[in-house]
Amino acid sequence: MWDSLWISLGLVLVIEGLMPALNPKAFKQTMSTIRELDEGSLRVMGLISMSIGATVVYFLTS
Repeated sequence: MWDSLWISLGLVLVIEGLMPALNPKAFKQTMSTIRELDEGSLRVMGLISMSIGATVVYFLTS
């Protein structure tokens, strides 16, 4: 189980590093846009993202 957790963490880091590595200008623009959002919107986006991720993991492991 721990091996799967570390592999998953590694994949998250690879995926998160793709955009700044491939297109740093667009990444900076996206981050500046996100910075201007209010906390409530960011919280909702985070909850939606976590829900989608948990649903994908659930269906892939069952």
